[in-house]
Amino acid sequence: MDSYLDTAPARFPSLAEVRSAIQKLEAEHKQHEVPLTGRIIHTCHYLPVVLSLSGHGPTGGLLSPPKTPDIIPSDQGLQMTTHGPHQNGANGTNGVEKESAKPRWSLATRRGHTAMISGIESLADADHQQLIVAWTGDILQEGSDETVPLEELNEAEIKDMVHTVETFKGAKGDDIKYIPVTLNEKIAHGHYDGYCKTTLWPLLHYLLWQDVATETPSQDQYWETYVQANQAYADAIASVYQAGDLVWVHDYHLLLVPRMLRQLLPDAHIGLFVHTPFPSSEVFRCLPRRKEILDGMLGANLVCFQTYSYARHFTSTCIRVNGYESAPGGVDVQGNQVSIQFCPVGVDAERVAKDRDAPGVKPTLEALLQLYKGKKIIVGRDKLDLVKGVLQKLRAFEKLFIDYPEWQGNVVLIQVTSPALTDSPKLERQVSELVSHINGEYGSLDFIPVHHYHQAIKKDEYIALLCAADLALITPLRDGMNTTSMEFVICQQGGKKSPVVLSEFMGTSGNMTAALQVNPWNLGDVARVINQGLTMGDVEKASRQETLYNIVSTHTSHTWAAVLVRMLLSHIGHEHTAHQTPYLDMEHIRSSYYAAKKRLMLFDYDGTLTPIVKTPSMAVPSPSTLQALEALSSDPKNLVYIISGRDGAFLEQHLGHFKGIGMSAEHGCFMREPGAGDWTNLTKSLDMSWMKEVEEIFQYFTERTTGSFIELKKSSITWHYRQCDPEWGDFQCKQCLDLLESNLVPKRPIEVLVGKKNLEVRPIAINKGEIVKRILYNNPDAEFVFCAGDDKTDEDMFRALNLFPIGVTSVTMPPPVTAALTRPPTPSGGLSKELEPVKLALMPDRVFSTAVGPSGKKTFAQWHVETPEEVVAAMEKILAP
Repeated sequence: MDSYLDTAPARFPSLAEVRSAIQKLEAEHKQHEVPLTGRIIHTCHYLPVVLSLSGHGPTGGLLSPPKTPDIIPSDQGLQMTTHGPHQNGANGTNGVEKESAKPRWSLATRRGHTAMISGIESLADADHQQLIVAWTGDILQEGSDETVPLEELNEAEIKDMVHTVETFKGAKGDDIKYIPVTLNEKIAHGHYDGYCKTTLWPLLHYLLWQDVATETPSQDQYWETYVQANQAYADAIASVYQAGDLVWVHDYHLLLVPRMLRQLLPDAHIGLFVHTPFPSSEVFRCLPRRKEILDGMLGANLVCFQTYSYARHFTSTCIRVNGYESAPGGVDVQGNQVSIQFCPVGVDAERVAKDRDAPGVKPTLEALLQLYKGKKIIVGRDKLDLVKGVLQKLRAFEKLFIDYPEWQGNVVLIQVTSPALTDSPKLERQVSELVSHINGEYGSLDFIPVHHYHQAIKKDEYIALLCAADLALITPLRDGMNTTSMEFVICQQGGKKSPVVLSEFMGTSGNMTAALQVNPWNLGDVARVINQGLTMGDVEKASRQETLYNIVSTHTSHTWAAVLVRMLLSHIGHEHTAHQTPYLDMEHIRSSYYAAKKRLMLFDYDGTLTPIVKTPSMAVPSPSTLQALEALSSDPKNLVYIISGRDGAFLEQHLGHFKGIGMSAEHGCFMREPGAGDWTNLTKSLDMSWMKEVEEIFQYFTERTTGSFIELKKSSITWHYRQCDPEWGDFQCKQCLDLLESNLVPKRPIEVLVGKKNLEVRPIAINKGEIVKRILYNNPDAEFVFCAGDDKTDEDMFRALNLFPIGVTSVTMPPPVTAALTRPPTPSGGLSKELEPVKLALMPDRVFSTAVGPSGKKTFAQWHVETPEEVVAAMEKILAP
């Protein structure tokens, strides 16, 4: 069941507390020699500045004197003018013409995304250098609204533009640097106007494409431009990246960047913040490129959303659509754990307060109050698109007049709408018709109930509206962050302290619990709450305002940005000691293989020699696998072992005809040496009475988990749930694991293994790692070891092969537990003499522990390959003459 009303914390941490925590984490990382540069790279769609160009294009005709320098008013905001290098005309112009043809770049502040940008810039106050990597946006022809396509600029002009942007210094000086991403016209607009606006944005707001377009285009029409644009961003980040930088990728325009960046920078610390809502898996799975998008996002170490609901939807989608497993606090992506968290965005409270107190606001406010004297003022401000709920708001306002007729003639709705992200003439017409209907039905010659302004308004007018309002009505059908609600609270501080009505489907509603929250689809309830807000007493208004103001003024955009940094630093600190691995070096392994007089070849079965399949009995080795194993085992210098969780009967069925191959079954419980016919039971001396108790517990969960089944082996027992509903199976697995660990494990000599969609219970101290130690102990003269595995149980093998600390080249190995369990008795019935340590002939560079999986998989192995087929290919390359 979806829960949109995410509970706000009892108290948001202050900015000072968050920054103190960051300093503490950085000190801990420095103490542990974790490289950190103190730089944070942010990448978002647009740069915070607009570029304008003059002096571009062919020149001719009469000679002109040099242009008079611009006079830039001090109150115009951010603006910068720069003169580029001399351009050589193609037609051989004289020196004066060259001077007049020089391009000139101007930078001005871009409107929009002020909360995100102010948060990013605030990090510079805490001694973190910020790099903002983003697209330049459309380049404007100075003095007009016409754009200059990138293709029309020559190389010198582009170089000068990049130099202008990179050398620009704003209010924070050198602490903030802009890195421009240049995109040609086709890619830039195919990316944003195409895939982002027509495919991703509607879906993330629960709109399927037929709901927002009269003609539904192919959802793959702009996919290639989306990929190309994301790759350009990733390349731009990689070009300025230094080891130890933190990287934050912002919003749905760049969902592929984390994976692309991970491929370029395997050890980078990457966070992804999604500012939009994230829909349930049933909606997201409609996206044709769903897997590519999810995998792109999961290239990050940390994926963060506005609310817990959005984070939970994302986790569920990764499990249901891509088949990944849940992990504590995130998702397990083939061994690589991605953390999933949430943190709502705030606004720059200090800036909004300054805007409220600006000189231009008071006259406008007084004019508004005089104009609507004696009437209550309801204010709304939205983009005019389907998800903002403007139609529903107007209908609820009409419902107010029907249910509470005393408000007719006594309340006005001032609704400001700005152009939408997706153009909808039909919606504009519907809104205009509904406004006309309400004004015609409930208005008069001296009273107009709805004042609709479909235009951009000045900042002073907007702030004055928020200050004048007796009620704010903000009721989108689906929204991520909505700054209007928070700006309204700040503007009301010290004024009317008017209440705010919020939709419960907003990302910010979970924090603003003191607001009047409504379901915008329930028109009667919205009308009732509007009436409640308009008639609210001063004491209740003041109480709600105090609560909301404390939240909005504490959890600001500055705090949000600092929390993101703290989250990413904390994630670095919680990474386990396993490391990312390079791809298997075939030249190195071949030379080491042929230089060795005795070699150990150790293989897991499922996921290593054969792919993982839903039905375990269908995991059959391919002809090429059998051929490679036969060739390896026929070489007298080789000892080949299959070390599997399978039972002995299964291994005998598929590999038993290879008499030269040794086998270990049931995670080390049984052993059959090469050339031997019988299996050795390593658990014979152990207490196995626990198996009946475990079987009863597994049976209980099998009855309640459709599609699950029990696999009973001679010395271990496994509960499989691969064919179950993924989320229900994971939930039942956690319940079963908790029951076993709390009730059975403390009392019995057992351990519980969580595998790939299974739960296995086996005797303690018997595992694949002990088998590897046993093989090494019995073959101390081995000079080469190749060991391949794919899952958590195989990490025991890799850990056992980490024999050589840094600087150590020779190792003496103590006798393993499994060797002691099978010591033969003396003639008198006692145990034979104690086993002695042995010195191994192995050298550190002759051990090739190899994990099967992606390069980002965390493992104790030294090398990796991607698939089981590549394990077989590696064997074939080793054997190749």
